Amino acid sequence: MVFSRLFRKSAAPAPRIPDGQIVYAIGDVHGRLDCLEDLLARIDADPDRGDRRVKLIFLGDLIDRGPDSRGVVERVMTLCAASEDVTCLCGNHEELLLHAAEGARQSLGIFVRAGGRETLLSYGVDEATYEAADLKGVAQLVQDHVPTAHLDFLRALPDQIAIGDYVMVHAGIRPGVALDAQKSSDLRWIRAPFLDHTGRFERFVVHGHTVTAEPDIRPNRIGIDTGAYRSGRLTALVLHDEVQRFLTTALPEGTGPSVD
Repeated sequence: MVFSRLFRKSAAPAPRIPDGQIVYAIGDVHGRLDCLEDLLARIDADPDRGDRRVKLIFLGDLIDRGPDSRGVVERVMTLCAASEDVTCLCGNHEELLLHAAEGARQSLGIFVRAGGRETLLSYGVDEATYEAADLKGVAQLVQDHVPTAHLDFLRALPDQIAIGDYVMVHAGIRPGVALDAQKSSDLRWIRAPFLDHTGRFERFVVHGHTVTAEPDIRPNRIGIDTGAYRSGRLTALVLHDEVQRFLTTALPEGTGPSVD
């Protein structure tokens, strides 16, 4: 189990989580149900939980690339249904699946390149059937094999959640734009304008989407997509009071497409 405490170099006050709460923000799972179960067990065993109110925040990209997208979606659906303190955000891969189900050709092309094959196989599509399908056929496979309840769940996911001095998003935020005016396309897809920004944001940002070998710790943001689908390392950022630290799995590496 990996624990890392962060000592902030900025003169700005450290961001805080409301008293009596502890937050576990979980990075991109990408079909690695094995990593998710391992991380949830680490969270359950975390001694800092104590009698604090526990909040789980999934930062999106539950699906694609890894071998068990269906299992991950079902696990997160069950967690969300059991507690109002569990939230899952919409990632760009959830958006691609939803657009693929609607037959959007451009999204279907990206879905296929970005791990859609693994997702559909996890939903029971035969490998030969998938390989023989054109883009229109892939859309039909999504419609035929992904349960409506799963698509409805993904369609209803929010794009951001604020807790204390933090905002959790999938990809990032557009600098200079108020949080309540952010576009879903930026919250789910943005990279350079956000990643390159060195100034303060309206709130301290926690995000996934961009893979780094270790959590990407900056004065204004923390990125926690450690590429679980290929590295076996799924990361949770643990927040309580002014504390920031990590829980990270260390499971065998997997394989999958490299498109983010």
